[in-house]
Amino acid sequence: METPTMTTDRRRTALYVLCVGMLMIVLDATVVNVALPTIQDDLGFSTSSLAWVVNAYLIAFGGLLLLAGRLGDLIGRRTIFLAGLAVFTTASLACGLADSQALLVAARFVQGLGGAMTSAVILGMIVTMFSEPREQAKAIGVYAFVASAGGAVGLLAGGVLTQAINWHWIFFINVPIGIATAFLARRLIDRDEGIGFANGADIPGAVLITSALMLGVYTIVKPAAEKGWGAGETLGLGAVAILLLAAFIAREATARSPLIPLRIFRSRNVSGANVIQALSVAGMFGMFFLGSLYLQRVLGYDALEIGFAFLPVTLTMAAMSVRYSERLIMRFGARNTLITGLVLVLAGLALFTRAPVAGNYFEHVLPTMLLLGTGAGMAFPALMGLAMSGATQQDAGLASGLVNTTAQVGAALGLAILATLSASHTAGLAGDGVATAAALTGGYHFAFWIAAALVLATIVVALTVLKPAAKPAAGVQELPATEVACEAA
Repeated sequence: METPTMTTDRRRTALYVLCVGMLMIVLDATVVNVALPTIQDDLGFSTSSLAWVVNAYLIAFGGLLLLAGRLGDLIGRRTIFLAGLAVFTTASLACGLADSQALLVAARFVQGLGGAMTSAVILGMIVTMFSEPREQAKAIGVYAFVASAGGAVGLLAGGVLTQAINWHWIFFINVPIGIATAFLARRLIDRDEGIGFANGADIPGAVLITSALMLGVYTIVKPAAEKGWGAGETLGLGAVAILLLAAFIAREATARSPLIPLRIFRSRNVSGANVIQALSVAGMFGMFFLGSLYLQRVLGYDALEIGFAFLPVTLTMAAMSVRYSERLIMRFGARNTLITGLVLVLAGLALFTRAPVAGNYFEHVLPTMLLLGTGAGMAFPALMGLAMSGATQQDAGLASGLVNTTAQVGAALGLAILATLSASHTAGLAGDGVATAAALTGGYHFAFWIAAALVLATIVVALTVLKPAAKPAAGVQELPATEVACEAA
């Protein structure tokens, strides 16, 4: 069903513009990884300080997502999207021009703020623009592909830009894209007023949730990754982050006008989908990082070859997300499509545990990539739809920010846990006299099994928590608020 102000063609074009904005943000999260050695040599980073080129972005990005999504509901999602683009594009220019360590790290932090503002509201804008079930499923499929596969594209783009020009251009490339995206968004997307601050602004709630998330992400990427999960600093900061989160929940439960209404978690599909998002992203993100290390350290691939090695994941994910996910969801339902996709991802991870020291790409790596791409291409569009299914139009930005937050926290947790366990297992094997390549491979295999266990847990959650939904008939209007009304009853 078309909205009164947007034709079908205009909405479709607006979808592509929003997805370009999302792609720019997702690419930036991985494109930097490939250029880190060059950045280190050029600006003189130490090994420990180099991590802040990534960590500064992650802390700002993960900490602001939930707040940015809710602000989109309050003052308008289009307004937050455009403001985020302006911040991200300006910070990207500063990153490209950076000639010192301090300037680059500071610009990366600001870039993370802009990325959070931009990406937090996109899914909410999409589900309000496409309310008819079949069109919404197709639009979410396009978004899910960009959000999920963009990281693999970033590995390839980072290798090409760094080797062909220099590392500055991984940031400069965002400037024309950001300007063009903002120009088109202003022309194509109608202004939404938001529900406003008529009942006051929950400033304490905003401070608590942003502080809790930023401190939580910092704890994961810094002391936990460097000193271990049992270190005093890790436990202390983690406890403070949990206390801040508990204080936020208590505040929201009693506030007259809460920043984040807790009613959204009454939906089993919303809560279950976000748990699945965190666990599945933890498994897959950690696997992609360690899979890259396997290709580099064991098989001897360079940055560009690693990018091409992951290309089949991107291509199969594109085919499933954009071309087939909508048909599968409409035919079998989002829950069944999600479970089938997760089973394929589980199979791919289990298969990767058999990749040997002297592995052959076509025999030992490519089948895994195809399974992961196919499974993720089925699972993530269905998961996004379920995560948004219990949100009213007034809460769409919050639900969008929430699903992005759980993905970000899941990625940080997965990377920290899998990398730590892999390194510990490798060290143990090396201490027993195992050759370096075999010890590394053994460590990666151990991490892949842990990743598979996380995905297995998501299947259990999907089977026990998510509610089977009747498949809507083609052309029948189904508003996102339907599930809330049913569950309230």
